[in-house]
Amino acid sequence: MAKRVVLAYSGGLDTSVAVRWLIDNMGVEVIALAADVGQGGDFEAVRARALAAGAVEALVADVRDEFARDYCVPALRANALYEGRYPLVSALSRPLIVKHLVAAARLHGADAVGHGCTGKGNDQVRFEVSTRALAPDLEVLAPVRVWGMTRADSIMYAYDHGIPITATKEKVYSIDDNLWGRAIECGEMEDPWAMPPPGVWSTTVVTETEPRDLIIGFEEGVPVAVDGERLDLVELVDRVGRTVGAYGWGRIDMVENRRVGIKSRETYECPASLALILAHSDLESVTLERDLAREKARLEPRYAELVYDGLWFSPLKQALDAFVAESQRFVTGEVRVHLEPGSARVTGRRSEHSLYDDGLATYEAADSFRHQDSAGFVRLWGLGIETWSARQGPGALNR
Repeated sequence: MAKRVVLAYSGGLDTSVAVRWLIDNMGVEVIALAADVGQGGDFEAVRARALAAGAVEALVADVRDEFARDYCVPALRANALYEGRYPLVSALSRPLIVKHLVAAARLHGADAVGHGCTGKGNDQVRFEVSTRALAPDLEVLAPVRVWGMTRADSIMYAYDHGIPITATKEKVYSIDDNLWGRAIECGEMEDPWAMPPPGVWSTTVVTETEPRDLIIGFEEGVPVAVDGERLDLVELVDRVGRTVGAYGWGRIDMVENRRVGIKSRETYECPASLALILAHSDLESVTLERDLAREKARLEPRYAELVYDGLWFSPLKQALDAFVAESQRFVTGEVRVHLEPGSARVTGRRSEHSLYDDGLATYEAADSFRHQDSAGFVRLWGLGIETWSARQGPGALNR
C-alpha cells in the first residue's frame, strides 16, 4: 500500500480534488507536480491551490526547453501525424511529465505516482505505460478512474473541502494546451455532426488579412530560424504558431480511434506544429533520396501510432528514432510558406544539399539529361510486362 504519491497536477478540477481524495480515501501524503510544457498560466497560483487542497509539497517543473528539444523535435523530424492529421499534442507531453514524476518520486522518497485521467481516455495509457517503462517498482494511482464522481459531484466535493477552484457546472469543455498545440473536446462537440462553436478557438482566430511569406530555416531536420533570424526552439515554435495562427490556419476537426477501442470526436488548434511539419516534409522532398524518402514515409504512421499509444519509451520507438536521425543528416535548408486567411502553403524550398539538379530537370538548352539512354531503359523496365502479355495476357489472345 502506497504511503507517499507524486501526483501529476494541472491545477484543474480533477487533479485538485484528487489531492484531497487521495489523502482522505487512501491515507497517502501527496506531492503535487505541475509541469510547464508551454501551456501558460500562473504557476504560483497553481502551487497555492495544490497546497490548499492538502498537498505536503507543490513542485513546478519548467520543462519547456526539454519538451521542445527532446519530444517535439523528434516528432517533427518523423513528420508524426496520428491517422495522418493529429500532431500528437497531448501524447508528446505525457512521457516527459512521467519522467519528472519518477524523478520527483526518487528525490522525495515516494512509492507511487498518480494521475487524474479518466478510464476511457488515452492519457491513462500514456502515464501508466511510461511509468512502468521507467520505474516498474512504483505503484500508479488513478483516483478519477475509481471515485465514481460526476463533474458536478467533483465541484461539490471541492466546495465541501475548501479547495479553491475556478470550475463551474457550465464549463463543459476539456482543454489541454502545450507548446505544440491545443486540444479541445467534450460539450456539444461530442456529437460528430455538430459544428464547433466559434468560442472554442483561441490560437487560430483571424487577425491578419494581408498575405505574407514565412521562411523557416532547418539544420538536420531541426527548425533553427524564422525569416533569417535564429531563435531558440521554444521561441521559434511560439513565433511560428502566433504568425500562422493569426491567419486562421491550423485547425483540426476529426473523429479519431482511441487506444481504448472507442472513436472520439476531437478538435485541435496546432498552427505551429502543422506549419513546421508542412515545411519540414517539403524540405525532405529535395534532400532525401527516393528509396529513403519512401521508406521513411512508410514508417512515419507507425512512429505516430507508437507515440499516441503511450509507447514513447519502447525498443521499437528507439529503433525508429535512430532511423529518423540518420535520415536527417542532409535535411538542411529553407522553406517558404505563403500565408493568407485560412491558408498556408509551401511556395519554395532550397538547400545546399538538394538532390534537385537543374541540368537534369530542365527542358531548355542547358539540358544535360542523356535522352539516348531512355530507349534501352524503358525497354528493360517493361520487359517483364511484355513477356507476361505475350504468354498469358492480352498479347497471347492475339496470336
